[in-house]
Amino acid sequence: MSDPLIILSAGGTGGHIMPAQALALDLVSRGYRVEMVTDSRGMKYAELFKDIPLHEIKAGTLGAGIKGKIKGALDLGLGIFQAKALLKKKKPAIVIGFGGYPSFPAVYAAQRLKIPTVLHEQNAIIGKANEMLAPKAARIASSTPSLRGLEEAEKIHTIFTGNPVRPEIAALYTKPYPKLEHDGELRILVMGGSLGAHVFSEVLPEALAALPADQRARLHIVQQCRQEDLEETKKRYDEAKINAHLSPFIDNVAEELEHCHLFIGRSGASTVAEMSAAGRPAIFVPYPHHKDQQQKMNAEVVSDAGGGWVMAESGFTPEAVLARIETFLQNPQVLFSAAEKARECGRPDAARKLGNLVTAIMSGWNE
Repeated sequence: MSDPLIILSAGGTGGHIMPAQALALDLVSRGYRVEMVTDSRGMKYAELFKDIPLHEIKAGTLGAGIKGKIKGALDLGLGIFQAKALLKKKKPAIVIGFGGYPSFPAVYAAQRLKIPTVLHEQNAIIGKANEMLAPKAARIASSTPSLRGLEEAEKIHTIFTGNPVRPEIAALYTKPYPKLEHDGELRILVMGGSLGAHVFSEVLPEALAALPADQRARLHIVQQCRQEDLEETKKRYDEAKINAHLSPFIDNVAEELEHCHLFIGRSGASTVAEMSAAGRPAIFVPYPHHKDQQQKMNAEVVSDAGGGWVMAESGFTPEAVLARIETFLQNPQVLFSAAEKARECGRPDAARKLGNLVTAIMSGWNE
């Protein structure tokens, strides 16, 4: 008899894909067969799942206007039809969904076919897709100790596992915070999320250029930057004589994290989880246009524990950033203390804990 098949369902952005990849690696290491259901956007991350079969299905959100809602509903219906046919053929033992509308068709189809399902929620507040699927899920795995937005009956079935991070990031948990002398180099990693937010390219060069020359000479910046902002942003750093390396995409995030003293960026769930697992203090600037303010809630889990700082985009001004960076340069102990608090929030074993939960449910131990 072949090993049980586990199907993961995730798509859309890296915030949903990365935890799925981390869990896939854990389950494969246990000897399980794993396959992945995703949408066209998720297929762009295919290189992360080299030895795992991927199945592309339709997925849609209910967009703006009547036409947008009709198209979204049709795409969603087609995705459910495709997922149901796939699950009937594959006969998985369990289906794991990672939130977002691309995960909905496969999990919904599994529930209709009486296949056990587990939902993983990356954010501090449950998303719409997971909220709709929660009543029939065997378990809900949360990334934070207190997942908001759940009905009372669903809280009973919720288990805190943490948010799975890539193994190379999890490995940083046991490595010490980089040496930072009082007059030594301060290395800052800047990432703007999947869209490479323009605000960082606009504000940071102006803020850092206002530092005294001796303090500017101590800075080492590695920054993700939109292609269209790259030339102008580099010019502004060069004029200020600041050592800055800019790129539209940072491939070696774990390596950069290992050597950086401070992270500045958005606060998507995976980003917050990775900063915590690595034990890196952060200035989080939440994406301001989510209706439920999920990024703000994600960041506050760490900032409330003393592991970082949250700055609203409206307050992320050159003057405000300058004041913070000057504090860090003059008193590095602030960063050391925040690094320890950030590490205390880290869950480098989240993939293993989620894998244990999946194994328990397949074995019938969750009753």
